[in-house]
Amino acid sequence: MDTKDLKLEYAKGFSVSDLGVYKVLTIHSPWPESKTSHSYAVIHKDSLPKITLNPNDYSGIIELPIKKIVVTSTTHLPALELLSVNNTLVGFPGLDYISSKKIRKQINTNNIKELGKNEVINTEILLSLSPDAVVGFGIDGGNRAYETIKKSGIPVIFNGDWVESSPLAKAEWIKFFGVLYDKKAQADSIFKMIKTNYLEVKQLANHVKSIPRVLSGAMHNDIWYLPNGTSTEAQLLKDANVNYLWNNTKGVGSLKLSFESVFIKAQNAEIWLSPSNYNSLENLKKGNEHHALFDAFRNKNIYSFTNTTGDTGGILYFELGMTRPDIVLKDIIKISHPELLKNHDLYFFKRLE
Repeated sequence: MDTKDLKLEYAKGFSVSDLGVYKVLTIHSPWPESKTSHSYAVIHKDSLPKITLNPNDYSGIIELPIKKIVVTSTTHLPALELLSVNNTLVGFPGLDYISSKKIRKQINTNNIKELGKNEVINTEILLSLSPDAVVGFGIDGGNRAYETIKKSGIPVIFNGDWVESSPLAKAEWIKFFGVLYDKKAQADSIFKMIKTNYLEVKQLANHVKSIPRVLSGAMHNDIWYLPNGTSTEAQLLKDANVNYLWNNTKGVGSLKLSFESVFIKAQNAEIWLSPSNYNSLENLKKGNEHHALFDAFRNKNIYSFTNTTGDTGGILYFELGMTRPDIVLKDIIKISHPELLKNHDLYFFKRLE
């Protein structure tokens, strides 16, 4: 590869080729099992007269600088804030889900418009904002609103950060926004800080004497949902040096197990993390009285991120956790190995009361 091409250490879902006058941003995996990639030409307005780009060769042509943007997932917001370009955000579907204090200020001063729901974006309001680009995400590529937006001449860029298979690969998508805002050096520097922090605490956890057994998930109807051993959640638990009891399982999506099989394996687990969306011990017991039979329930050693929210109820972990896996890992290490990280206060997780 040309030395000017963007170097990525972990992320596999996108790549960037530097062709001098312009760059080509290619999204390889916009959603799971995706068969097609999407390429976008990224070019400064000043350079447009110097070159002829055939629109048919690209999924979109993105003209820099981006002065107005619409993003569609809260996971896109931390990158805008870290790169100090959150003031370019003009619309978002589901404003109440946003936790960031800075961005809530912009919402409160009416600088960001509500666009409805991601599945059925209000295209009328969106088109009236005339953003330079829309960063979308697709579960399968079948979003009609995106087609309407593209037909109006606004490029829709698919972001596949959530498809990546490791915490650091997901975090590296800050470099995707670095390309869109021509802030490569800043994005590189931020990712390097996150990676260094992550690897340092992972190394620290390698030397612990006791390794607690960890249970995750909870019952819904008659099924217990919990992360499979190849998920990013399981990777975080492994890097925190705990014994996640389903670490050896493989697959896509959550494991779906019977209560009996979970109880046999995890009744004596010391720690229970992320018990689905239950936000108190009482609700967990109300959800299914079997939940109360575990040692971790009796010992009140259950931790969840559902109670750490923004002003309008958005869960901070869903917004920031993917960009800052170093903080997530510190939290899990603090819970699992309290003798380490004495100066770290839990950021996302709280003990269920």
